[in-house]
Parts: sequence; C-alpha cells; structure tokens
Amino acid sequence: MTLTLTVSDEVRALVPGFTHVAVEAHGLVNGPSTDASSALLDDAARRLAVRLAGRAPHEDPHIAAWRQAYTAFGSKPSRTRNSAEALAKRALSEAGLPRINLLVDVYNAISVAHLVPVGGEDTDHIEGGMHLVRATGEEDFVTVVGGEQVIEHPDAGEIVWRDEAGVTCRRWNWRQGPRTRLTEETVSGIFLLESLTPMPVADVETAAEELADLLQKFSPAAEIEIRPPASGA
Repeated sequence: MTLTLTVSDEVRALVPGFTHVAVEAHGLVNGPSTDASSALLDDAARRLAVRLAGRAPHEDPHIAAWRQAYTAFGSKPSRTRNSAEALAKRALSEAGLPRINLLVDVYNAISVAHLVPVGGEDTDHIEGGMHLVRATGEEDFVTVVGGEQVIEHPDAGEIVWRDEAGVTCRRWNWRQGPRTRLTEETVSGIFLLESLTPMPVADVETAAEELADLLQKFSPAAEIEIRPPASGA
C-alpha cells in the first residue's frame, strides 16, 4: 500500500524551492550494524570530505539554503541543525558517525555522501498519511528525555512532519520521534530525501537511486519503489 505524503500550501509558500523524493520499501530485513554498513558510513565520510574540500558543512550552498529555511519558520539553525548538517558535522569530527542499525546506517550514509536530509519511517507505525505542515503548537510530539517518555508540543508556526496520531519529526527534519523510527524489527519503511534550491532535482534523484540499490542489496527480496520528485502531494 502506498503511503500518502502531502506538503501544505503554507509550507510551499514559505519555502518554494522544496522538493522531496520518496523511496518506499516492503519486505525489508533489518538488524544490528554490520561491517558492511559501517564501511558505507566510512566511505560516506570520505565522499563528504571531498565534496566540501575543506569548507564547513554550513558553507555548502544546499546547507546554507536549509539554514535560511529554518530561520524562515523561526528556528535558530545554529542550535537546531537540519539532519544533513548535523550528520555532516559528526562525520567530520573525531567521534565519527554513529552506528545505529543496518537500515539507519544505510540512509545516514546516503545523507552524508550527498549532503541531503534523509529520514526513514516505519510505515507499520504511521497512522494515516504523512503531512508536512506548519504546526499550531497544540500537536503532541512523543519523545524520550532521560529515559522517560514525555509529550512535547512544537512551537506555533514550526514546520513539522505529522500523521494522524501526532508529530513524527520536529523542526522539519531535526528530531524524529521514537514511535516511527526504524528498529531491528522493521520490515516496511519509507525513506524521504528532502532538498531545496539550489540543489538540482537530478542530484536528489541520483541519491534516491543509490539508496534504493543499497536497500535491495541488503534486502534482496524487498519490493522497492522510487516515487517521482514532488513539491506538493
């Protein structure tokens, strides 16, 4: 079943250069990080270093555009970085990229190598469709703080991904909630690659194709579909 993805008119008006490409997969096999997924992350860090050629991640034009988008909806981009910038900083640091699980390692590697935000959601835990909207401030965001589950609320006007049960990711792609994360039990997922002008749409499509190929490699029996680029529904 194809998951519905929509982008509100308010979001498109605020950030008209937004495009997303979705990769939907069923029959996935997940598990702990492996030597192969770890090697993907190491290779992605090397590719990133070549891409940046000594610049900081925020100096890349695409990341600079994300910072402008965050500022537009009232977030401080130096404090709440978009997911691609946050991962890039980790990749270039002494600590390096975290190893989470096989599927997360794969999409994190694509994010770092292509410097594009990529998120993964377990579609079996999404209620209804997913919607990119400007929050009212009353939506529930279930997260974990200090090992305890707590309910937060986004700021009014904040851009969030949400489903019928509540917010799945705050500040666009800054912090994902645990309810829809990819776990070692995940068998169905949707992977969202998000870009802004000036990144060419063809570059996002290339990243999506690489992601789909890797998912097929690690889950040979999976059914995988790349959806066409979309700025709306």
